Amino acid sequence: MLDKIQQPIASELQRYTELFRASLQSGNPLLSAALNHLTRRLGKMMRPTLLLLCAREAGEVTAEALHAAAGLEMLHTASLVHDDVVDESDMRRGQRSVNALFDNKAAVLVGDFITSKALSEVAQTHSLEAVQRMAWLGQTLADGELLQLNNTQSTLFSEQAYYEVIDKKTAALFSTCAFLGALLAGADADKRARLERFGQLVGLCFQLRDDLFDLDESINAGKPKGNDLHEGKLTLPVIHALNASSNARYHHLALRVRSHEATRLEVQELVDFTIASGGVAYAESEMLRLRGEAVALLDGLNDAAVAQALQLYIDYVVNRDV
Repeated sequence: MLDKIQQPIASELQRYTELFRASLQSGNPLLSAALNHLTRRLGKMMRPTLLLLCAREAGEVTAEALHAAAGLEMLHTASLVHDDVVDESDMRRGQRSVNALFDNKAAVLVGDFITSKALSEVAQTHSLEAVQRMAWLGQTLADGELLQLNNTQSTLFSEQAYYEVIDKKTAALFSTCAFLGALLAGADADKRARLERFGQLVGLCFQLRDDLFDLDESINAGKPKGNDLHEGKLTLPVIHALNASSNARYHHLALRVRSHEATRLEVQELVDFTIASGGVAYAESEMLRLRGEAVALLDGLNDAAVAQALQLYIDYVVNRDV
């Protein structure tokens, strides 16, 4: 399906790939080794694809759009490197994390280097609004991470708090990709707002699917099952199951998870409870509701090929198994 999604921008995506790899180079041996490790696999390029598709819908995919795509993916990469330090994660996308391969000090500095390169790329759009949006995104990603850390101290199980975190940590990046693609192609305010909202909904669905992966033993998502719980994070399926139950046992387990005191057996007990109590089914229904709102925004787009690609895009996000 990815080939069909990326078909309208295949040549532009190739140019993006060359730009991204060429920009993340260094003569420093340690930094070079870390950058080569990070760029060995570029993954599915979901965020650059969204930006370039939105640029194509709004007009032309310009060199400025390519620089924005590279800069946003660099900022995303840097945030993941830093997140792995915060979460003490050993794996990322099925391979060793930078902090596991080197150490925390190197990982933080590598993340800082990539962040500065991201700003340099976005500066090459020659758009003050693009640079301002990039600065907002960096602040928002950090804000979301801090909110998530703060939530681990809470005794409440709030869906609103959960959505606030994933809106800042995940959806903000997708919405910025869509917004900047439209902005740099010269779209009017209405078109920018429509595509920005589409990107936000994509990001929410993306995180919900990731959270569901964490509870599904049949899926190999490149990290251990229950990993979010082991890190003290309660996701939407768990939160819904807890709020639907008056059983004090599971509320107690959830608080032990948040305080990093839960054993592996207790984490598994909470996972089993979540599934049996309909938490997974509820999160899936929420994801489909958001997907429906996103698809409705595609009505009336100018480029039929892009509209079809964006519908395939949201469907891929919702239905992906890795």
